[in-house]
Amino acid sequence: MKHIPAQTADFLQLQGFVIISSIDEQGFPHNSCKGIVKIDKHAGEIYLIDVYHGLTCQNIKRQPKISICAVDEHKFIGYCLKGKARVMPDDNISQDIIKSWEDNITSRIAKRLLKNLAEEKSRSHHPEAILPGPRHLISVNVEEIVDLAPFNLRKEGSHG
Repeated sequence: MKHIPAQTADFLQLQGFVIISSIDEQGFPHNSCKGIVKIDKHAGEIYLIDVYHGLTCQNIKRQPKISICAVDEHKFIGYCLKGKARVMPDDNISQDIIKSWEDNITSRIAKRLLKNLAEEKSRSHHPEAILPGPRHLISVNVEEIVDLAPFNLRKEGSHG
């Protein structure tokens, strides 16, 4: 396990979602969107919520190596975290994790509403509001962190 620097953890927590890549049965990358519900910086562990029971869980059970990717195009920064994942038993989704997931969804809806108001757009469709509830908790032990920012734009002490 690798310690996750505070700057990386803070960046990931600010994202509405991250893209995780697992490996499918044919050996190809499978990408899916997941929400981060908890980061244990010292233990190097990230917890993701899976609201579906689809290919991602199947892929992780077969081959646990995954990557987590998040970028901020406006700030020109991003990270790719590589590690091993496991699908936690269904009874491991605590009330704290569910509350964190619900808070994240509420925050995403509020941000969308505020952005729509600022742009004077009226939309009745808010995809987050119709997501199913948490089905599985995925735990990722981070083994490597790649800084995706160009070398000349990286902060001191950053790696890639």
